[in-house]
Amino acid sequence: MSHEAVIVAAVVLLLFVALFLVFLSRVRAGHIPKFRKIPAFDSLNGMASQAIETGRPLHLSLGIGGMTNASTADSLAGLAVLDHMAQRAAITGVHPTVSMANPTVMLFAQNRLRAPHGNDSRGAEDAYRSVRWQAPQPAAYAAGVMSLLSTDQVHANVMVGKFGDEYLLMGEAAAQRGIAQVGGASDPNTLPFVYTTAQEVLLGEEIYAAGAYLQKHPAHVSSLLTQDTMRWGVALAMLAGVVLASLGWW
Repeated sequence: MSHEAVIVAAVVLLLFVALFLVFLSRVRAGHIPKFRKIPAFDSLNGMASQAIETGRPLHLSLGIGGMTNASTADSLAGLAVLDHMAQRAAITGVHPTVSMANPTVMLFAQNRLRAPHGNDSRGAEDAYRSVRWQAPQPAAYAAGVMSLLSTDQVHANVMVGKFGDEYLLMGEAAAQRGIAQVGGASDPNTLPFVYTTAQEVLLGEEIYAAGAYLQKHPAHVSSLLTQDTMRWGVALAMLAGVVLASLGWW
């Protein structure tokens, strides 16, 4: 990387941090913006409530991603959904069944489910049992989830994280059993599978907004506002560059 590129990256990072701190202070002061409606997040709340009423578990798949590679952001998006479910599970005692293909994600999932129970060792133990590491290979993981969907009699199926072609196997298995589904992925090659099998879909970067929509945590809301502001800034900078180049001024 050239010296100029390093300087530009440092400036962008500093600008991002500065905007984040500004928005964080505003959100903590009560200036919370109104987000556009994403039906999939409303469905998640409804599914969780219905699972509690029926006493049947809700299955959450965190996908095949890990915590030490390029799929970390997608795994964190799935864990943000798990945070929301864990808070409800600690109150009701109906824990979601959580599956993943990467053991590093399993450790994070166990901690997310355990944390809301505090000193309640029995509740934490039940939470640990609901986290299941299926297999590291995508095809084997899909086979494990398909078996889980049939044996556990899950009420609803939620899949948010890093997925590939194996998503279609899991999504189709749930659809054939009439299980309500919410799916989300950032990989454009996977989105057609999500769209054809799930009733509600989180498209692309929408999965990264899970923390802001479901938990309303100030840090998550501030991060979302910062990303949107930076995105507009980049778009305006590109437009200005095109105009200046077209006029021969740059």
